[in-house]
Amino acid sequence: MQRGSFQWMKSINKSIILNKIRTEGSISRAQIAKETQLTPPTVGTIVKELLEQGLVKESQLGVSHGGRKPTMLVLNKKGFHIIGIDVGPSDIRFIISDLSGEIVDEMEQEIIQELHKDNFLNMLTTGVEQLITDNSTLQFIGIGVAMHGVVDSEQGISIFAPNLNLRDIPIKNHLEATFDMDVKVENDAKALALGEAWFNNQMSNKSMIAVNVGRGIGAGLVIDGKLYSGEHGIAGEIGHMTLDLHGKPCTCGNNGCLQTVASGPAIGEKALELLEQGRNTSLSGYNETITAEVVHRAAIKGDPLAQNVLKEAGNYLGIALTNLIHVCNPSTIIIGGGVSKANAFILDPIIETIKTRTISERAQATPVYLSKLGEYGSSLGAVALILSELFVPIVE
Repeated sequence: MQRGSFQWMKSINKSIILNKIRTEGSISRAQIAKETQLTPPTVGTIVKELLEQGLVKESQLGVSHGGRKPTMLVLNKKGFHIIGIDVGPSDIRFIISDLSGEIVDEMEQEIIQELHKDNFLNMLTTGVEQLITDNSTLQFIGIGVAMHGVVDSEQGISIFAPNLNLRDIPIKNHLEATFDMDVKVENDAKALALGEAWFNNQMSNKSMIAVNVGRGIGAGLVIDGKLYSGEHGIAGEIGHMTLDLHGKPCTCGNNGCLQTVASGPAIGEKALELLEQGRNTSLSGYNETITAEVVHRAAIKGDPLAQNVLKEAGNYLGIALTNLIHVCNPSTIIIGGGVSKANAFILDPIIETIKTRTISERAQATPVYLSKLGEYGSSLGAVALILSELFVPIVE
């Protein structure tokens, strides 16, 4: 679908009605008018347009309240699709999702080593072209991109992608010029936060934080259904929160950042340090690189050293999250990313640290969950970037 069509679809009243139909699952025209305070003629006209556009469809008859049974409206979830792109440290995941977040196709591309701006943009183009070609019968309304590092979301520019060592990549302009669709670009942790809020029914929360713990650590804050980016777009860079003034050097140039003690690489490095000190562990004699995944496998088998390494990382994450609770007091915290696969080994110390360090009893009970989106968290978050533009969230 061309960009002008998308803009037509997302006018304010249309978005309000679309979101009402989306959240209710099945609703009559009269009930929409009552709950949105739009006039019945306005609702009727817009619903007619949405039916013609194919975004909604009529369903079964509802319950009569004294007159004719009303015709119910439902979202046409499979009428339109969105392409979500998750740019990771070593590969790029492309997915196609319908309007409900159901993934209908996907592919991955390994990131080449000799990477520069042009061939990176070509990789994005090639992946999108392949998915569109393989799914030529589908109608697309936009492309969302979850990009690691510092992102100017308004301009759709990747300002700095440290894992790729690339700067100032005009992702939005390039993809919009190539495919004539709306494109939204956001930091991957912030996209994860929006995806969690959108697909796990967290939009009713006034605020929630999603933390992405992998090779780096980032967070996204959703307030009233909208991502909060801060004055200069760096809100959520908690991986560079200083926890130890005399700690290890971080890639950002500072010392003792959270990323140096609780990220995936930091977990592997800590286990290796203890191993080199002669500590007793099943990891002794391990011939391959010791990663966080290796440490997790050892922890599952009951290795005390591996379990303690994960517990220490969880404690540091708990301290960082306690700081966030004291600053913005979110209603919910969700943990995603590769390190979250350690499950209770990471989650239990996080929760315990928050309970013992947070100053308010109610804040001590802040719910902390592991992400339910799994490895698709950031790619579905990229999809949510488009959905949140189409459907205006209504937070009560």
